Amino acid sequence: MAESNSAKPAAPAAAASRSRFQDTVRSLKYRNFQLFFSGQLISLVGTWMQNVAQSWLVYRMTGSSLLLGIVSFAGQIPVFPLAPLAGMVADRLNRRKVVIATQTASMILALILAFLTLTGRVKVWEVIVLAALMGVVNSFDIPARQSFLVEMVGREDLMNAIALNSSMFNGARIIGPAIAGILVASIGEGWCFFANGASYIAVIIGLLMMRIPARRAERELASAFEHIAEGFRFVSQTAPIRAILVLLGLVSVVAMPYTVLMPIFAARVLHGNARTLGVLGAATGIGALGGALVLAARTKVTGLGRWVAIACGSLGVGLILFALSHWYVLSVILLVPVGFAMMTQLGASNTLIQAMVPDRLRGRAMAVYSMMFMGMAPLGALLSGAIADRVGAQWTVGMGGALAVAAAIVFARHLPKIRVEARELLSAQGLIESDPAQEIAARVV
Repeated sequence: MAESNSAKPAAPAAAASRSRFQDTVRSLKYRNFQLFFSGQLISLVGTWMQNVAQSWLVYRMTGSSLLLGIVSFAGQIPVFPLAPLAGMVADRLNRRKVVIATQTASMILALILAFLTLTGRVKVWEVIVLAALMGVVNSFDIPARQSFLVEMVGREDLMNAIALNSSMFNGARIIGPAIAGILVASIGEGWCFFANGASYIAVIIGLLMMRIPARRAERELASAFEHIAEGFRFVSQTAPIRAILVLLGLVSVVAMPYTVLMPIFAARVLHGNARTLGVLGAATGIGALGGALVLAARTKVTGLGRWVAIACGSLGVGLILFALSHWYVLSVILLVPVGFAMMTQLGASNTLIQAMVPDRLRGRAMAVYSMMFMGMAPLGALLSGAIADRVGAQWTVGMGGALAVAAAIVFARHLPKIRVEARELLSAQGLIESDPAQEIAARVV
């Protein structure tokens, strides 16, 4: 009898565990999202392989931290001027077709870089040009792909889809750099580029197999300029969205560029090689995957604003400690919470913005998000590369971390001023109750 009684709690515990798991992966019940998820997972492993291999190729050819910054700048700066146009395209055209076009273009560019590298013809200026062209493609891909999520899962599971999309991104971030580190050290960078090009086939096939209901076409009386201006006006006049984006832009300039300097940490600070670089990238990915899964388990948007502030501050502290480390094992360990904090801030920011914006403005809002996330990053990459040439990579990353902490404090102090408007926006989208007497709604952000 005693044995029977001791076994009773197991069933409820197992049921609760299954329920939590089902909540975490609930977006995968949609066939379209299953196709997207599986195809993107394969493709993103290739993308991360190329990122690591490209950084190592440039560093091996030049030994210059400034050129690392220039390549990163070239790959991301097109997002800033082109994102407004891309947002309009995402709101006016068929988003699935836009994503198919951008993925195909990315495949072609990766295969060109593979050909140049494998034949021994590659030059640094060619890497810069191809990176810039990939940046042009990403300018249109990011807002279209982000705003396409709601068409695959519906608004009620949008937050989970965003988090699972982020977990997929960072799961690939664990696998890709590790594979790249091995391949680069053994057979060279070119095969990483080729593998990336081939990986796009999976996502293109998945997109072609989807069955997406046609969006109701709205008659566009406004000109393209007025259409773009409407999106900017909404974002700039909506205090919660504006505050989130300003913080994201600042962090993209001062903190995110630490990834550009990873080859220097791997080679000079930790006295390693391409495999060391791969392990550092994988450590960040492990932390980021954890952050994405934590977000995926959430079922409500309440409290995400505080998560943004805490994650930003934690990212800054983690970068300061990483900059001080000369021990390989400690550096790897420190990058896990850095990745967790970075993913939590990005994922929570993305979720809040998409939750507060009306469907008809989604593409344009995500275009501004991509401007702040990726469009500002090249300025930080170029700046960090130049500063690192003068004061060293460790001082550069440490100062960026300190500025991120300061920005988090300012954002946290500003939160009480934007709670009411954030609650109204979420209520208008049907994501929270409109009754202001409910305490949980009063603490939306």
